[in-house]
Amino acid sequence: MKTMHKVLLSGMATLIFTNTTVSTEISGSENNSSSRNTNHLKLIDAKTIPFDKTYKDTKVGGLSGITYDPSNNQWLLISDDRSEHNAARFYEADIDYNNNKFKNINFKDMHTLKQPNGNDYPNKEEYNDDKNNTVADPESIRFDPKNNEILYTSEGDRSLGLNPFIRKANKQGEYLSEIPITDTIKMNEDPKVGFRNNQAIEGSTFSQNGNSIWTSMEGPLFQDDEKPTTKSGALTRITQYDHEGSVISEFAYPLDPIPKSPGKGKQADNGVTEILAINDHEFFTLERASVQAEDGSFSNYVRIYKIDVNNSTDIQHIESLKQEKVKPLKKELVADLNEENIDKIDNIEGMTFGKKLPNGNDSLVLISDNNFNKSQKSQVIAFEVIPEKDK
Repeated sequence: MKTMHKVLLSGMATLIFTNTTVSTEISGSENNSSSRNTNHLKLIDAKTIPFDKTYKDTKVGGLSGITYDPSNNQWLLISDDRSEHNAARFYEADIDYNNNKFKNINFKDMHTLKQPNGNDYPNKEEYNDDKNNTVADPESIRFDPKNNEILYTSEGDRSLGLNPFIRKANKQGEYLSEIPITDTIKMNEDPKVGFRNNQAIEGSTFSQNGNSIWTSMEGPLFQDDEKPTTKSGALTRITQYDHEGSVISEFAYPLDPIPKSPGKGKQADNGVTEILAINDHEFFTLERASVQAEDGSFSNYVRIYKIDVNNSTDIQHIESLKQEKVKPLKKELVADLNEENIDKIDNIEGMTFGKKLPNGNDSLVLISDNNFNKSQKSQVIAFEVIPEKDK
C-alpha cells in the first residue's frame, strides 16, 4: 500500500498518493482512456439533491449508480427503487461543475426500465411468481462503449426466489438482452449456497476497449466466506464476462474488516458498492461500511481502492473458496473519504469518471443512495484527477 498524506488547500482537502498510475477517459465512453501518471485526487465539491425532489411525477431518491458518456456529455443516474415509490427507472441529468465548485444538477429526462415482456417491473406486492415477470433492485448502470446501449444490474431477492441479473437496454430503458450470471451466484435448494440477500451484484464496468464486462459482488457468497466482522474481512468475487456473456475470468476480492463496532444488538456490514475500469488490468473499487449506533443511526465509512487483476488466482471454476487456497487480488488505498472535508459521508454506492475540467484534467464523481430516508442524503461528490506533471 502506498503512503497517503492529507493536505488542506483553501479549505479543501487534497489526497496525495505516491507513484500511482491511473488511466482516465478522454473520449467516446468512460472506459476509452489513455494512461497517464497522477499523484493525487483533489476534492472539488459536494452537492446534495433535496430529499423532496421530484421529476416527471417520480420521487428522486435511491440513487445507487452513475455513469458518464463524454462523447455527448450525457449523465445517467439509476434509482434502486424496487417499484415501491415509482416504477424502476433511471434519469438523465446535466451535472455542471468546474475545478472549484458545483454549479448545479439539472434533471433532463426520466426513463422507465422495461422487462423482456415490455412491461414495467412490478414491486414485491404485485409480483406473483409469474415467469414472465421479476422484481428489479437496480444498482449499477453503465454506457456500453461499443454501441448505443446501456447495461444495468439487479441484486435479486432470495425471499421471492429471484436471482440477480445483468441486463442491457436501449437508452429509453427498453429491454434488449441479458448476460447470464455464473452458477456460483445462483440460489439452489441449499440455503447456504449462492448470493446473500442485498449483497449481490452491486457494481459493473466495461473494459477499456468495451470487449468485456466486469461485475463486483457486494458481499461474499454463502459457500465462499462468512460476512466481514470488526476482526476479519472476507472474500467476495469480481467477474469478467465477454460481450456476449461468457465468463472469461474471476477473482477473489479481499474486503476490509468493519472499521467500528455497532451498538448492542445493532447491525454493521462492509461491501463493494462499485467497480470502475482504469485500464485493461487495473480498477477502482468503492468499499462502503455502514455501522449502526445504539440510537439506531448509521455512520458510513467509504474508501476508494485500486486493484490489479494480474498475478491473482482465476477462481471461475472454483465453487467454494472455503475449500481452496487462492491468491486474492492486491489492492491499495487511494482515498479515505472520511478524512475528507465533506459535511457528511453518506451511503455512497456509485462511481464514474466524469468530464474534462476547464484546466484539462479529468474528474471522478461519486453518488450516494439516500434509501428514500429523510435523515440521509442524495449526494454527488466530484474530485479532480491531477497529473504528475502538475505536482
